[in-house]
Amino acid sequence: MSEKNDGANRDATKRSARERLQAERDRQKARDRRRRTLVVSAAVVGVLGLAAVIGVIAANTGKEGGGKAGPVVAPSGASGKDALAIQTGKGEAKSTLTVWEDFRCPACKAFEDNYRDTVHELEAKGLLKVDYHVVTLIDGNMGGSGSLKAANAAACAQDAGKFAAYHDLLFQNQPPETDDAYGQNAKLLELAAQVDGLDTPAFRKCVEDGTHNTWVGTVHDAFRAGNFKGTPTVLLDGKNIFSDQADQLTPQKLKERVEAAAGTSGGGAGASKEAGKAAGKGSPSAGTASGATPGATPGAKATRGPGTASKTPANSGSDGSAGN
Repeated sequence: MSEKNDGANRDATKRSARERLQAERDRQKARDRRRRTLVVSAAVVGVLGLAAVIGVIAANTGKEGGGKAGPVVAPSGASGKDALAIQTGKGEAKSTLTVWEDFRCPACKAFEDNYRDTVHELEAKGLLKVDYHVVTLIDGNMGGSGSLKAANAAACAQDAGKFAAYHDLLFQNQPPETDDAYGQNAKLLELAAQVDGLDTPAFRKCVEDGTHNTWVGTVHDAFRAGNFKGTPTVLLDGKNIFSDQADQLTPQKLKERVEAAAGTSGGGAGASKEAGKAAGKGSPSAGTASGATPGATPGAKATRGPGTASKTPANSGSDGSAGN
């Protein structure tokens, strides 16, 4: 009996040791799980905190328009309310095209590439003038300073009487949206050398000093205050030219409408028809019009701000209230 009891006691002791060991292992596993949970939670909080900081920086950059502090120096001949526009064409032209655009915006390039020849033709005939407003939507959404510096350089070109040529050249040579090439003054000066008479000491100083940076910021503030939804925003005599999705504008239709407004015979019956449609629909104020995808540019999407998701190739965009 004694041997049997001893054997039973030994078995019980072994079972107890195994159970204690298993219990300790279970406790260790539980501690490991809690530790992993804490590490993962801390990492998630860190990532979310970083994202929040980045979001605030991007939003604030877009809201401030990217202009640095300093006096507001409008370019020579700036026109419109508060001298926020650079006008091309003849002042007495019957029709006015109002354009809000960003030199880094792919959709703006698509608009310019498709409508440039028609706009220049109408300007040359004295039928159309264009009020350009240069903004910094992409800088606010994507980071960088290319929108601001290109806009300042364009304003410097206006001082030299070379805005139109340099404006077109900037869009023709626009880098990919994610490439902040225009953030380098050297690139802007390199392009200026292609415009006869533009690359002068005065122009270079204007570019290097950022003479019109604060003015550009003021233009961007006006863009935000207008509640425009993206770039390009294009208005013909106050009416968003891309707002009618059922009858989207083309360069030819733009030509017909401008000719009809001027009472010329170039538009013919088509122009009269287009003018009638426009008159029947009325003209909303510029303050409520929004940017839209140019009807004649398949695949190009308007640039919008954070909060509405910029829809250019890499999601470019300006701030939620302004649009990029």
